[in-house]
Amino acid sequence: MLTESRRLSFFYGYTIIAASFCIQAVVWGISNSFGVFFAPLINEFGWSRATISGAASLGFLVHGSASMLLGNLNDRLGPRIIMSGCGIFLGLGFLLMATLNSVWQLYLFYGLIAAVGLGGTDVIPLSTVSRWFQKKRGLMSGIIKVGTGVGMLVMPFFINWLLTRYGWRTSFGVLGGMILICVLSLSQLLVRDPVQKDQAIDNGICHRSEKPNEPEGGLTFQQAVRTRQLWTVCIVYFIILFCIYTVLMHIVQHAIDLGFPSTIAAGILSTIGGVSVSGRFLMGGAGDKIGEKTALLICLVCLLLALCWLQVVQTLGMFYLFAIVYGFAHGGVFSLVSPLIARFFGTKSHGLLFGIVIFCSTIGGAIGPFMAGYMFDLTASYKLCFLILAILCTLAIALTATLSPIVLNQGRTDSSS
Repeated sequence: MLTESRRLSFFYGYTIIAASFCIQAVVWGISNSFGVFFAPLINEFGWSRATISGAASLGFLVHGSASMLLGNLNDRLGPRIIMSGCGIFLGLGFLLMATLNSVWQLYLFYGLIAAVGLGGTDVIPLSTVSRWFQKKRGLMSGIIKVGTGVGMLVMPFFINWLLTRYGWRTSFGVLGGMILICVLSLSQLLVRDPVQKDQAIDNGICHRSEKPNEPEGGLTFQQAVRTRQLWTVCIVYFIILFCIYTVLMHIVQHAIDLGFPSTIAAGILSTIGGVSVSGRFLMGGAGDKIGEKTALLICLVCLLLALCWLQVVQTLGMFYLFAIVYGFAHGGVFSLVSPLIARFFGTKSHGLLFGIVIFCSTIGGAIGPFMAGYMFDLTASYKLCFLILAILCTLAIALTATLSPIVLNQGRTDSSS
């Protein structure tokens, strides 16, 4: 006969949420603010925007490749040791950036070493929380991604203050130290699944006879890769990151080109991060109620409106209106990807499948910023680049609309997508 443990008053899943929130705030707040370093590096070394964007693009490719490996390892070994290793790589990469003197070092330190660490920052926390929560999976994923928005709100101002007061080398060193301390300490709080804490998903009743390696629900990796839905999601998020990371890497410099001071330009990026908090929280929760597919369509329509508006932005007020609409969409799409994968494919191979989606999306994140930098070097304008982003976003909307439910092998269907 099964022996049941009582429902505990404190659910450890909330510790997972808190630790993951803080990791996201520090890591993505710093990483998404890399565009603030464009002007200092151009002034110091005379490099083109395409050259610096190329390092960011290489970083996205490495980040995506690492996500598949790290997601698979997270499924097998759990998040604590894997996330700790990511913190070491990422922190070391930023510390080495303080010694930067040549292009090959930029590509090695930022595009390779730091990017390996960055590869686990989404797939590990979000895949882990998918195993702790089911009923409020979207909301909890959204709360974790709110951490990214908080980081994007604070870090551009903090980094700009560091740059103004201490210079770019010291700034990289300080950021590297922050990453090492925060990620290594917070990683120790991560636990793969509720069974390891004698709890159950959503803090339900846990049967003591359950084993940590008991099969989870959903499709196997081999089953999932044969579905049209997986590759549709991959293409959609390829387009999303193509658009989003092009904007993140170039919006500060675009504002400076239009005559705004660097502090004002950094403020636009911070506004995107601040507004994205509402998108992450609201759309993550909306995914639980109206389905992740519908919520994603709403976000993509907002993204398209923002990209169309960007074609004509000239004044500071127009920039802030763009930042509000774009920031909401930006936050929402990142909150929805992990629960969307869990909804369609279950959690059996969630880390690996999530890693595949991240890999495909980061190819877009790699191509977009480099393309924008190259096109600007040729035309001295971002106009054509922003038009291409709007066209691609329209395609993503059409593809998302074609997503249809999958019957999971435990007999459950996705009725809300």
